[in-house]
Amino acid sequence: MKVFLTVVAALVAAVAANSAYPKPAYPSYSKSYDYAPMPYVFAWGVKDDYTYNNYAHQESSDDKGYVSGSYRTLLPDGRTQTVNYKADDYTGYVAEVKYDREAKYNDYKPTAYKPAGYYTAPAYKADYPAYKPTYSAPAYPKY
Repeated sequence: MKVFLTVVAALVAAVAANSAYPKPAYPSYSKSYDYAPMPYVFAWGVKDDYTYNNYAHQESSDDKGYVSGSYRTLLPDGRTQTVNYKADDYTGYVAEVKYDREAKYNDYKPTAYKPAGYYTAPAYKADYPAYKPTYSAPAYPKY
């Protein structure tokens, strides 16, 4: 009998819990906002010889969500890195990276090591004339 009362009490509590809170007054947003892919094309580039900036990017997409493009940049070692990529929902992002030219590095020329000497205080030479007052000293009364 105790088990039966416990089960009934649990069921009553579950029903009461469901009706304890009223439905929200705001509408539920169950709409899906999955829009069809919109085709686009864009491209931009920078070539500034003064600052050695040379890079560009172009990308295009079709109405099926397939995106392809490339970007390139001038690396500090003189090479140009070009990345061609494709992306879609099935294969994900697939990139192909190419480098143009060979890397150029400055030749390393070691220099002989010279340890620093012991610290000596600098000797300053006074380049200014000695101070000479242009007025007479005040005379204070003697008490």
